Amino acid sequence: MRESQIIFIAGPTASGKSAAALALASLRDGEIINADAMQIYRDLRIITARPTPEDESRAPHRLYGVLDGAEACSAGRWARMAADAVRQALARGKAAILVGGAGLYFKALEDGLSPIPDIPGEIRGKAKARRAAIGAAGFRAETLARDPKMAHLPEGDSQRLMRAWEVFEATGKPLSHFQGLPREPLIEGDAQKALIAPPRETLYANCDARAAQMFETGALEEVDALLARGLDPALPIMKTLGVPEIASFLRGERGREDALLALQQNTRRFSKRQMTWFRRQTTDWPRFESPKEAVAALSP
Repeated sequence: MRESQIIFIAGPTASGKSAAALALASLRDGEIINADAMQIYRDLRIITARPTPEDESRAPHRLYGVLDGAEACSAGRWARMAADAVRQALARGKAAILVGGAGLYFKALEDGLSPIPDIPGEIRGKAKARRAAIGAAGFRAETLARDPKMAHLPEGDSQRLMRAWEVFEATGKPLSHFQGLPREPLIEGDAQKALIAPPRETLYANCDARAAQMFETGALEEVDALLARGLDPALPIMKTLGVPEIASFLRGERGREDALLALQQNTRRFSKRQMTWFRRQTTDWPRFESPKEAVAALSP
């Protein structure tokens, strides 16, 4: 495999990709850059399986726990942050090892971003207030009137609907207009890539074990603290895998065992959706059944 100083390691949840990145960071003198949509938030280290303090002491880790849960992080925002982290790592003479399960994040970084203007904070607040005033259905209808090409977005996809509403409000042009413009590249040079795709039986067993471990290692306390903040239920962090299931237990809506079974089932389903996306969108990525195989292929 051709060697590059930029490395992408992707895979579904519980595939062992973080362990692969840590091993490779030692072999390639690298810095690990988060490409997971939820590990970027500081509130949920256990729920999102963020690297432990011990792991972080073994290699530099970037973009882990850097945002507050009250913020919404889009693929575009992450890509700009990640591109900056890549440039800094390369400037220090280090390999930049990006690892995560957010396929759209890798795609945004590699393909570039549509040149969408920055949206002022007051307009973001206006969008949120408008949705609260007219309801989810009314807000979707109003957004589609501004940008009919957003019709594929369901009513519950508040984050992307608000994004479309905000762009039109700020610029007078629909979001789809900007999406149709040439994309701006974010990083230079090709990346080495590895998709870790364990056999289904192995992956599902890992998912079940991870969910069970959450209940024994502080996840309940994490979710309890998050709920106490009273954050908007539409925020990405409130929809993080594990939060709704544990919240229902904490509220007394289901028993501990039922909550665990629901989390295990939803984790397996999530990993299946991730694998479906990767099969369709990363056809040119080398695939490996285990972290060990991926590390061997990416080693110098």
